[in-house]
Amino acid sequence: MSQQFTIQSEAIRDKLNTLLPSQGQGAIGVELTGTTQIVPIVDLTEIAEGSALRQDLQTAISHGSATVFNVDNTTTTVLTTTGYFRLLGNIGMFNGGSRQECHLIINDGTTDKIVYGLELEPSSSQTATSTSFDFVIFLTAGDSFKIFCDVDAICTGSARQIADLSGNLVNPI
Repeated sequence: MSQQFTIQSEAIRDKLNTLLPSQGQGAIGVELTGTTQIVPIVDLTEIAEGSALRQDLQTAISHGSATVFNVDNTTTTVLTTTGYFRLLGNIGMFNGGSRQECHLIINDGTTDKIVYGLELEPSSSQTATSTSFDFVIFLTAGDSFKIFCDVDAICTGSARQIADLSGNLVNPI
């Protein structure tokens, strides 16, 4: 048996009237009531769309959907497509006496923004260093993702689109 109650909140009544226009749009004489009865809702949307892959599996790098990059002593544009992308890779560099840099950059067509990088200051002794990265970027219309590496720096990895501009998931191929 369920218990009946009257909805007293004007804000809730207004929202219900907006969502359920058949309720009379707040006309005089309409009384909104609710119940404490619990009605389970089963959402099969993901299954019906074929997108029921677990989130960690959905972001997997695959042979068919990976854009690989290997940048050394240059600037390379890696991505120009809009959407959400997972970037996975490594930056390594050797310092034989001069400053070394490697930057992961989002460009809006005019301005570069460094979103990740590694810099090694000049040293009288030879040193080497590396760092790994694994993160997600978003590119909108006109944006590009590029990588700049100095002569003794290298960036190797892959990028994979995980969702389009609207956030619709893109499963690995």
